[in-house]
Amino acid sequence: MMRAWGRGLFVLLLGLCHWGAQPAPVRAQSAAQPAASAPVGAATDSAAAKRRAWADLNSYKLGPGDVIDIYVYGEPELTRSKIQLSASGTIAYPFGNVDAVGSTPSQLEAAIENGLKQGYLVNPRVSVVIDQYRPFFIYGEVKKPGGYPFQPGLNVRKAVTLAGGFTERADQDKIYIVRENDPKNAATKIGLSGPVMPGDTLTVEESFF
Repeated sequence: MMRAWGRGLFVLLLGLCHWGAQPAPVRAQSAAQPAASAPVGAATDSAAAKRRAWADLNSYKLGPGDVIDIYVYGEPELTRSKIQLSASGTIAYPFGNVDAVGSTPSQLEAAIENGLKQGYLVNPRVSVVIDQYRPFFIYGEVKKPGGYPFQPGLNVRKAVTLAGGFTERADQDKIYIVRENDPKNAATKIGLSGPVMPGDTLTVEESFF
């Protein structure tokens, strides 16, 4: 009977040793490490959200003078802030340069994500935030001619207001606009409710009466 008790104790101890040698279950990465979220400024800045929404709605293409932020979630060393795009419009990353000018924000996000997948990150998440659109320009019979930052929803009336209003000599029926994306740079007559886009140039003519 003592021998049977001894064998039972041996089996019990062997089982305990085997159980202690088992590795702890591996948790999924998403459980052990919470998913990165957008930077607080990008997530809560309603003005930035409106700028991006307008860009997506209008298939807006980035150009020289635009100021953008690029967030790579969870990878602060790959984040780029306050980039004012030049004529070349390239942005440097470890995998090479990315062309920003001529791309929509969504296209730029996809280009950076595809580059980072080439041996850098398994599942990169990139967000392009428009910090400031490139300016529009207004000249002629306004009180403060010059360049002004574009605002989504801008029309001629608002543009004139930003420029200090009309002068006394302004002819409000003779306002012309040259669209930035017009290869002919043709001046077209436009009314006060007409839309103004980034890079456009407005000219208010003088009245002779």
